[in-house]
Amino acid sequence: MAEQTFRITYATMSADNPELHAAYEEGVERTKQWLGQKHQFYVDGEAREGEGYVEERSPIDRDIVIGHFAQANRQDAKDAIAAAKSFAPEWGTTPWQERVKIMRQVADVISSRVYDLAAVMAIEVGKSRLEALGDVEETADLIRYYCTQMENGDGFEFEMEALSPATEHNRSVLRPYGVWAVISPFNFPMALAGGPSGAALVAGNCVVFKPSHQGYLTALGLYSCIRDGGVPSGAFHIVTGPGSTVGDELYTNPDVDGLTFTGSYAVGMQIYRNFAREYPKPAICEMGGKNPAIVTAKADLDKATEGVMRSAFGFSGQKCSACSRVYVERPVYDAFVEKLVEKASKLKVGDPLQKETFTGPVINEKAVETFLGAVEDVKTGGGRVLLGGERITGDDLARGLFVQPAIVEAPLDHRVWKEELFVPFVAVAPVDSLDEALKLANDTEYGLTAGFYSEDKAEQQRFLNEIEAGVVYVNRKAGATTGAWPGMQPFGGWKGSGTSGKAGGGLHYVQQYLREQSRTVIED
Repeated sequence: MAEQTFRITYATMSADNPELHAAYEEGVERTKQWLGQKHQFYVDGEAREGEGYVEERSPIDRDIVIGHFAQANRQDAKDAIAAAKSFAPEWGTTPWQERVKIMRQVADVISSRVYDLAAVMAIEVGKSRLEALGDVEETADLIRYYCTQMENGDGFEFEMEALSPATEHNRSVLRPYGVWAVISPFNFPMALAGGPSGAALVAGNCVVFKPSHQGYLTALGLYSCIRDGGVPSGAFHIVTGPGSTVGDELYTNPDVDGLTFTGSYAVGMQIYRNFAREYPKPAICEMGGKNPAIVTAKADLDKATEGVMRSAFGFSGQKCSACSRVYVERPVYDAFVEKLVEKASKLKVGDPLQKETFTGPVINEKAVETFLGAVEDVKTGGGRVLLGGERITGDDLARGLFVQPAIVEAPLDHRVWKEELFVPFVAVAPVDSLDEALKLANDTEYGLTAGFYSEDKAEQQRFLNEIEAGVVYVNRKAGATTGAWPGMQPFGGWKGSGTSGKAGGGLHYVQQYLREQSRTVIED
């Protein structure tokens, strides 16, 4: 695989970097040779075939077979949990400095393979090259950040006060739980798998990892990076298989001590309610969003329309942080809508492997149906479509799952203001005041991200004080509600968007994978 020769961030990717694009295109050619093969999963380093193989195809072109992937059964999941439990004492007592060293090596391996992994991801889930490159490098940076948190906390061992300083020695020590399950989604198949896994591993837990079936090949690439970076086979296991068996085993098995899930609100809440049955144990569930942007009469409309467009339509709106509803003060509403429609009409929708493509396909036929159903409901429910809303059936895209990003107006009681659609679809509406906008923005079961546009400092502060969301942005042209980066914007939700109140890539995340032990030793 080609090695990365310069650091990738969202900032470097915003420029036209010929070296980056050339390296990516070489990665595409290499990864095309891997398509269509059989792939096993791994328990304690042993390749397994489970109950046979299933075929996965690309959303770019349904004629492209990504591969045939072994399907783990419930016993395979039990075996992975048992192997993780058996190795947990050894990995958990490995000096934290050694675990940090190994995980930094893992991050470097991921960065060295960024182009190949990004190309695989583009073919597998349809991410544009810049989105995919960012996903991979964010994974490496999440792991590096969690290593830094372990170092800054000095392994989270602290000397405490004592009643008898001469003889009593008290310490607070954070220790790993043991076995940690990670269940990841299709939309960030590296960052939302490698980030939680990296935090769990550097904290001293052994991980059993179950990826989404729409992302198996990327997940196996992550597994290779983690193992090649030096993580022992007993500390990291991957089981590719159905949620109804493998996923169910992971959240019902009493030997799983902690769990991180990223996905829908319905599934996340099912796991959260049922995981801790015998005794309390941590379930970190990162769930959906119905993320608002507010644009006041004092906003810079160029910033606002650019930010909303990028957040609504990047990766076809298939982000839990995507902007899906916008409330605009009436005096600037018409100008905002005109500018948003103008900019969005110029977006390139197409093959995500191509340099000029902004957004690619949606993930599956169900997503196409969700998109078309929402558009039709707007038309018949008193609203109107301002842009897009159709399936793309041109010759070059006919075999894929492509739709025209939609901008709609709809009555404020319409379902499109409440339901997370996870497609390139944004609703806009005028409001009479900032009071009304904040009330509408907070009127949701979710609380993940939110954006605000105003040049008025007092309005900005009011938004920051009153918005009910875990990740908020003011006047962000690069994305109204999307684009968090480790160590810069901790990412986590309030209300129905998250269970822990601690954010990934933030100061307090890795400690969730540890539990406190108070130690008192008396010396005569």
